[in-house]
Amino acid sequence: MTGDLQGMVDTYIHWLKSKIHLRQLDDWMEITTPFLDRHNDHLQIYAKRYDGGYILTDAGYIIQDLELCGCSLASPKRKRLLHTILNGFGVKLVGSALEVRTSESSFARNKHNLIQAMLSVNDLFNLATPYSTGLFFEDVISWLDMNEIRYTRDAKFRGESGIDHLFEFTIPRSRRYPERLVKTVNTPDRSRAESIVFSWIDIRDVRPEHSKVYVILNDREAPVPERVVDILTTYDANPILWSNREATVAELAG
Repeated sequence: MTGDLQGMVDTYIHWLKSKIHLRQLDDWMEITTPFLDRHNDHLQIYAKRYDGGYILTDAGYIIQDLELCGCSLASPKRKRLLHTILNGFGVKLVGSALEVRTSESSFARNKHNLIQAMLSVNDLFNLATPYSTGLFFEDVISWLDMNEIRYTRDAKFRGESGIDHLFEFTIPRSRRYPERLVKTVNTPDRSRAESIVFSWIDIRDVRPEHSKVYVILNDREAPVPERVVDILTTYDANPILWSNREATVAELAG
């Protein structure tokens, strides 16, 4: 089993390397990644040498795109959620840009953290539908609390690849159930599913035996694509449709 999982991690990392494209723009290097935003465009970040290391930035793309689409981040609640996400990945907000400064030895890890922060911010604040009384992430917290499901927020684990992976909720082991890690996805798509699967494969052998991961998927505005469910299920990342969440209360609360 360990050999098979390590092979999948190696394959995934090879795929990432093969799909990354570089372009020089004056003092900056444009890095096009295989990860897609909600417009199905490839995410791009920019790197520049600075003070013996590098500045990595999204050049303001994520925040500006959300605001252009009518999602303002001006309220105290949304600002608080935004900074909670960024702090979890070690990313700073500089003006409207998501930015991280890194040494050469930590470049790969911090590049990964910046991309994951971009995906998470884009997903959390995607309020394109009229439903805006609360963010999906907040609804998940309310549901966990209502059902007295114990959890720790924003736990980060280092995988066998050396990359850190953030999970929004960690539910400790009980007498009946193993450790459970929980991810939330507001706008499920293939790119997010593949990213979560890689995180799970990368850390599962360094977590306690029989640990499980659950992925809560928002399906209240649109059905979750079958491909997303298939990807998660294939790699034992247990999908939970929001519309069917009550069926998993016993597993998470036990």
